[in-house]
Amino acid sequence: LGLCELALTGILLVIHRKFFISGFRSLFHLAPNMDSLIAIGSSAAFIYSTAMLIAMFSAASREGMHAAAVYMDELYFETAAMIPVLITVGKLLEAISKGRTTDALKGLMSLTPKTANVIRDGSEVTVPVEQVATGDLFVVRPGESIPVDGVVTEGVSAVNESAITGESIPVDKTPGDTVTAATINSAGFIKCRATHVGEDTTFAQIIRLMRDAAATKAPIAKLADRISLYFVPAVMAVALVTTIVWLILGRGMGFALARGICVLVVSCPCALGLATPVAIVVGSGKGAQNGILFKNAAALQTAGGIRTVALDKTGTITAGEPVVREVVCASGVTEQELIGAAYALEVKSEHPLARAVTAYASAAYHDESEVSDFEVSPGGGVKAVLKGESLVAGNERFVSAQAAIPAELTEAAERVSREGATALFFARASQVLGMIAVGDEVKADSAAAVKELHTLGVRTVLLTGDHEKTASAVAETVGVDEVFAGMLPGSKEEMVRRLAEGGRVAMVGDGINDAPALARADLGIAIGAGTDIAASASDTVLMKNSLRDVAAAIRLGRATYRNIKQNLFWALFYNVLLIPAAAGVYVPLGITMNPMLGAAAMSLSSFCVVMNALRLNLVDIYDPGRDRPLHK
Repeated sequence: LGLCELALTGILLVIHRKFFISGFRSLFHLAPNMDSLIAIGSSAAFIYSTAMLIAMFSAASREGMHAAAVYMDELYFETAAMIPVLITVGKLLEAISKGRTTDALKGLMSLTPKTANVIRDGSEVTVPVEQVATGDLFVVRPGESIPVDGVVTEGVSAVNESAITGESIPVDKTPGDTVTAATINSAGFIKCRATHVGEDTTFAQIIRLMRDAAATKAPIAKLADRISLYFVPAVMAVALVTTIVWLILGRGMGFALARGICVLVVSCPCALGLATPVAIVVGSGKGAQNGILFKNAAALQTAGGIRTVALDKTGTITAGEPVVREVVCASGVTEQELIGAAYALEVKSEHPLARAVTAYASAAYHDESEVSDFEVSPGGGVKAVLKGESLVAGNERFVSAQAAIPAELTEAAERVSREGATALFFARASQVLGMIAVGDEVKADSAAAVKELHTLGVRTVLLTGDHEKTASAVAETVGVDEVFAGMLPGSKEEMVRRLAEGGRVAMVGDGINDAPALARADLGIAIGAGTDIAASASDTVLMKNSLRDVAAAIRLGRATYRNIKQNLFWALFYNVLLIPAAAGVYVPLGITMNPMLGAAAMSLSSFCVVMNALRLNLVDIYDPGRDRPLHK
C-alpha cells in the first residue's frame, strides 16, 4: 500500500511540476513567492513520507510486520499529492471566475465586423475588413455593421451607436456626418468614405484602452505587492518555528511536520494577489459597457478620490454649437421681414453666429434674393446691398453707427447678454429691423450632472475663456460653485494646479485649449466628441458626451476602490484566522487542521475574492441614491 501511494504521489507531483519549478527557482533567487509555499509544503510531506516508508521496510525486514505498523500513521503521501491538486482545482475555479470579468471585453470584440463592401474599380466587392484603406469608398445596407470609421458621402440613414455610446436610440446620418466602426446601420442604404481603419478606429481604441486598464496596476496594488514581499518569508519562518515548537513539546515528527506544512499551504497569499487586479478588470469593464473608458488602473482608483471637478464650458457644459435663442422685432417690423433680411445677409458669412442665424432662418422663412457688395468688418459685423438698399448686421456698436437702435431693443440685448447669449442687430437703410439673440445652449443633463457631483461631496469649478457675463450666466443655470472666466490654456493649467492644493482634481474638457489642464489634473476627463489632442492628454474618455458620466465615473471609482479594500481585508483576515488553526494553536480545544483541508481553504479564499469583485457588475453607477461625500 505504501509503495502504491508513493507511485501515485510521484505521478501527481510530476504532473504539477510547474509549482515546484517556479517555487524553488524563486527560493534560490531569494525572492520566494506563492508557489514557494506550495513547493516546500508538498515536498516536505513527500520527503518525510518517503523516509518513513523506508523506515517501515527496514523495521519489517528486521522485526516483522507488527514493527512496521507503527509507521502507518507517519505517511503523508496523500497530503503531498492533494496540496498541488487542490491548488490546481482552486486556480481552475479562479480562472472560470476571472473569465467572467472579461465578458465586456469579449462582447465588444465579438461586435468587430469581419468584412466590408468596398467600391473597387467602379464595382462593389466584399473584402476582409483588414484590407480596407483610408480613403476607400464602402457601402452599408440596412442591418449591416459599419466596418470602419468614415464620413457619409451618399444616402440617409439612422445608425444604432449603442456599442460606442450606450444609447439605444438610432442617430440620423446624412452626407457629411461621421460613422463609427461596429455600429449598426438601422435604416437606409449609405455610402461612406473611410477615415480611420484598423487599430485607428474608435472601436479598436476602446478595446485597446480596456486591455491597457486591465494590464496596469492601481496604486493600491503596490500595497498588496509589499505585503506579499514580506508575507511569504514570514510564513516560512512561522512554519519552521511551528514545527520546532511541536517537536520541543514532545510531539512526533509526523505531527509537527504536518502542522508546519499546513501553515505553508493555508497561508499561500493567492487571494492577496488577486484582490486588486480582478476588481480593476471588472471595474474597467463596467465603465466600458457604459461608455466610460479608463486608460489605466490608476485612473480608475483616482476617480474615487476626486474632491474638485473643473469644467470647461463650450462643448462640455454647453453643446458647443450656437443656436438662435430669441428673435425681437423693432416696432412696425414683422418677424418675416427680419428673418428674411437676416438670411440674405448672413448666408454669405462663415462666422459661427451667422451659421446659427441662417440655420434658423432656412427652417422658417427667408428671401431667395442675393445680396451684392458683401463686406465683412472684423469684430463688428457685415454689410451688403439688397435690392438697392443697404443691409447691416452685427453688434450694437457696429449697427448703431448706421442707424439708431430703439431703447427697447437695447434693453432686450442687455437681458439676453446676462443670460449668456450674444445680441445681433439688423438694420435696413436707416431703419433697425430688430435683434436676434444667438447663444450656446446648455446641455439638457448638465444641471443634473452638477447636482449629482454636489451630492457626492465634489466641489465644481467653471474654467472658461469666455467673458465673465456669459460664464456667470451658464454657471448660474447649472449651479456651478465657482467661476473663472477669460482663462487662456496656460491660465487653466495654473488654476488646476492651485485647486489641487485642496485635494484631488479632475478636469473635464474637449478642446485643444483644455489639453494642458487635462494633463495637469489628477484625473483628466475628455468628452468623447472633443479633439484628439484632448483625448490624448486625458486619463479617461466619456464616449457619450454626457456630463452625468463624470459623476458615474466617480461612483465607479469609489465602488472599485471599496471593493479592493474589502478583498484585501478578507484575504488578510482569512490568513490571520487560519494560520493559528493550521499551526495547532487550537489543538487543546480539539481542533486540528489537516494540510489537505488547508489547501482547499486557500483555494476557496481566492474564489471568494473573485466572486466579491464580480459584485461590481451589480453596481448602478447612475443611481445617486447612495451618494455620500468623502471623509476629510
